[in-house]
Amino acid sequence: MSDSEPAQEVPKGSYAAGRRVLLPSGAELPIVVYVNGVDQIEGRDYTRREDEILFNREIIKEEKSGRRKLIMLLGVVGFYSKNETVDIQFQRNGRTELASDLPIEH
Repeated sequence: MSDSEPAQEVPKGSYAAGRRVLLPSGAELPIVVYVNGVDQIEGRDYTRREDEILFNREIIKEEKSGRRKLIMLLGVVGFYSKNETVDIQFQRNGRTELASDLPIEH
């Protein structure tokens, strides 16, 4: 992110998890990257470096707390946290595979 870009907003109940995702072992081209089911564009949204994807922004994940889950289950208070998932479609041994909700790293 450059100095001219606004800071990324992180909703209450969420956190900036990081920008990197490791590619699954043996992943081959073509690779398609999704955030919350939306196709991401290489060069605009992310950069691929050897065995990892480096996003141009932080991926936002939901904080996990027992108290918060209980409140949500009871329907007492609405929460508007954000929980982004990263999925990668790739080739391995001539077959198309999909890795879902991959871990985010700093």
